[in-house]
Amino acid sequence: MNLPLPSVLAAEQPDGISEAFAKMLTDHSAKPGVGEILFAILFSFALNALIAFTYKRTYRGTRYSQDYVHTLLILGTCVTLVILVVMGNMATAFGMFAAFSIIRFRRSVGQSRDIGFIFLAMGTGLAVGARQYGLAALTVPLVCAIIFALSRANLFSSLKGSHLLRVRVGTDIDYDQAFAAPFAQHLSHQSLKSVETVQAGLMTELRYEVTLKNEAAIGEFVRTLQAANGNNRVLLTSVGDQSVVEAE
Repeated sequence: MNLPLPSVLAAEQPDGISEAFAKMLTDHSAKPGVGEILFAILFSFALNALIAFTYKRTYRGTRYSQDYVHTLLILGTCVTLVILVVMGNMATAFGMFAAFSIIRFRRSVGQSRDIGFIFLAMGTGLAVGARQYGLAALTVPLVCAIIFALSRANLFSSLKGSHLLRVRVGTDIDYDQAFAAPFAQHLSHQSLKSVETVQAGLMTELRYEVTLKNEAAIGEFVRTLQAANGNNRVLLTSVGDQSVVEAE
């Protein structure tokens, strides 16, 4: 049975919803409609949620802030909204620039990498707002995967000490011999940086740069040092996040 040509063409075309969605993603000649704006906002939020999840899973410090993660989500989504507003309208773009120039952000970031995540969230919002959906869908998961790989493999880590150690001993203690066993058991690297007399010359304070073999055994390491130095003060400070383990 031969069908008319219009019927054959209609049968071969996708349904109306799929066709409209495909046109929305590919046809950027007209201004975005309500459907595309809704899609762009939700898509931007989803990608920035992936960035926020990556930040949380790869964070290594002790000052994790849920407020900062929420800021990444809000910032990236708002950038998408701003770009959609000013697209193709130079007068609106200049007015928006003037309005945002009076805003001052006074939050100090805890780590340098926090700035990188801010730029990643803003770039994601910019790409989605510019209607480069394919670019955003490809690059954001790729960048997040690279960040995960860098974090898990601990690439580009420094060979310098991971902690600063300050320990006090009596002047009658040979600290080289007293600390030899604890250092050999718990440290992969140690370097004596300074020796100073304290408490009117009654005590000696030693400062080391050390690298722990197992950071989970910090408490045991501090206890063995205290046993070796006569239960005097031991202060162990992490170089990366400034966390402190102290024993008096």
